Amino acid sequence: MKIAQIQFASWDKKYNFSLNDLDLKIDDYVIVETEFGQEVGQVFGFKDSSEIESEEDRKSLKPVLRLANQDDLDKVISENEKKSALDYCQEIINKYNLPMKLVDVHFSLDRNRINFAFYSDNRVDFRNLVKDLSGHFKGIIRLTQIGSRDEARFCGDFGHCGRVLCCQGHIRDFSSITSEMAEAQQVVHRGSDRVSGMCGKLMCCLSYEYEGYLELFKKLPPIGAKVNVDGRRGEVVGHHVLKQAVDVYFKGEKDDDRGIVVEVDLNRHKKKDS
Repeated sequence: MKIAQIQFASWDKKYNFSLNDLDLKIDDYVIVETEFGQEVGQVFGFKDSSEIESEEDRKSLKPVLRLANQDDLDKVISENEKKSALDYCQEIINKYNLPMKLVDVHFSLDRNRINFAFYSDNRVDFRNLVKDLSGHFKGIIRLTQIGSRDEARFCGDFGHCGRVLCCQGHIRDFSSITSEMAEAQQVVHRGSDRVSGMCGKLMCCLSYEYEGYLELFKKLPPIGAKVNVDGRRGEVVGHHVLKQAVDVYFKGEKDDDRGIVVEVDLNRHKKKDS
């Protein structure tokens, strides 16, 4: 059985639904059946039911009912209505002086369920906020705390390269970005501000060329290796991955002479050897 991954807001998680033999494409808008009623969602991706470990979870999957039509999309809340809801919610946040940044709001198709997305570095006691919002909107209120990467994706900005953030453009799902990726590309010395994106996390683009750097690293002698350069014996003490060069330390010819470090172009020496 094929499963469609449906998302109701760009900052919300993806939910699994039975494809129901429909011919769907990524980014299609569909009507799905949820435990609270029908909802408009967008197709994020597809997977096989075997990827869901629990048999109970597979059996409990609700179906995608059909493609959304124009009448369905016309029922989606307008930007002006969203702004009005966000403005009111912000007033209440200010009233209780809550340490949270309001990001977005999502209304269900029948407008009885309202989900406010916010960002905060800490846990927030928003019980009074929910109480006030419930009384004002006469519906079920949910508050979803999102991460800094989801906030950056939704709000948008420009990266160090001057282009629109990758997460707002072509990246559909966040992958794990590690400090090893920055170390392999020899950019750690630039400082955290230079290798971090607008979200404060390591830049997603560090993953783009990581595998390529690992391949180039394999062509370099490891740090500490003893090498011969123009008849002299030295020790590798540094790498220049893109240049395919290494720093080699040579001891002084006499005991009291200072040693020197020389950058050696491996490509030039390979040509000479051949």
